[in-house]
Amino acid sequence: MLGSTVLEVAIGLTFCYGTVALIVSTLQEALAAAFRLRANTLLAGVKSMLNDPSFDGLARAVYLHPLVNPHADGTGPHERAMRTRPSYIDPAHFAIALVDSLSRVPGDFVQLAGAIETIPDPQVKQVMCGLYGRARDLQHFQDMLASWFDNAMARMSGAYKRRQLLVSLLLALLLAILFNIDSIHLFRTLWQQPTLAAHLQDMPDVATQGTPMPGALNPALFDAMMALPIGWTRFPPVAGADFALQVAGWLVTASTALFGAPFWFDLMQRVVRMRSTGVRPGDLPPALRVESKVAAAPLP
Repeated sequence: MLGSTVLEVAIGLTFCYGTVALIVSTLQEALAAAFRLRANTLLAGVKSMLNDPSFDGLARAVYLHPLVNPHADGTGPHERAMRTRPSYIDPAHFAIALVDSLSRVPGDFVQLAGAIETIPDPQVKQVMCGLYGRARDLQHFQDMLASWFDNAMARMSGAYKRRQLLVSLLLALLLAILFNIDSIHLFRTLWQQPTLAAHLQDMPDVATQGTPMPGALNPALFDAMMALPIGWTRFPPVAGADFALQVAGWLVTASTALFGAPFWFDLMQRVVRMRSTGVRPGDLPPALRVESKVAAAPLP
C-alpha cells in the first residue's frame, strides 16, 4: 500500500508540474513572438559586437545586406524604420555581409586591408586587423569572422537564457497564485487520498504517446489538472501561518517550471511504467516461489 501511495502521489505531482511548465513555455513563446525578443536580442548583440550603439555604421550596413536580412529593402534610414529583423543570422552570411560592407571591390583580399584601416571604431579595427593579419586568404578571413560572430552570439545567448529563466519563474509564480497551485497542500491531499491521481496513468497523451512539447496544449491536460486538489476555496486568504505555508507552496510550484515540461512528462512516463509493472518475480515471498517451481516441475 505504501509503495502504491508513493507512486500515486508522484504521478499527481509530476503531472501537475509538467502541465504548469507546459503552460509557462507556451506563454513564454507567445510573449517572445509578440515582442520579437529573439530578433531584438540578436540586433543588440550585433550592435554591441561592432560597437555601433547608434546603428549608423557597420551594424546598419550588415543588417541591410540581403544575406542577413533578405526581406529588407536596403534603404532603412534607422533602426526603427526597419520593417523586418531576422531572428537568426548564419555566421557565414554575417562574415560575407561584413566583408561586403567594408570592401569596395568584392573578392579583392589585398584591397580589404585598406578598407579595414578606415573603420572609425578603434576596438573593432584592432580586432579586424588582427584577424586579417592571420588570414591566408579571403575565405580563411571570412571563416575567422564567422567564428568571432559565433563566440559573441554564444555569450549573448547565455544572457538571453538567463533572462528567460527569470521570466519563466515569474510566469510560473503568477500561474501558481492565480490557480492556487500550492505544492504543499497538493502533496498532503494526494498522500491522504492517492486515488485522486489514479486516473492520470490512463491519459494517452502522457502515458503512451510520448512527451508533449511546448506549444502542444491539450484540453484533456486542463481537465485532468482541474481534477487535482488545486484552486481557490476562499479568497482573499487570511494572513497567518497557513498563508505563509501557502506562499511557500507557490514558490515550490514556480521553481519546478524551471526544469521544463519535457523533464516532468518524461519522469511521469517512467513512474507510470513503474506503477503498471506490479511486483517483480524476485519480490515474491519465498513460499510462493517454491510453490511456483513445484507447480512448473514436469511430471515423472
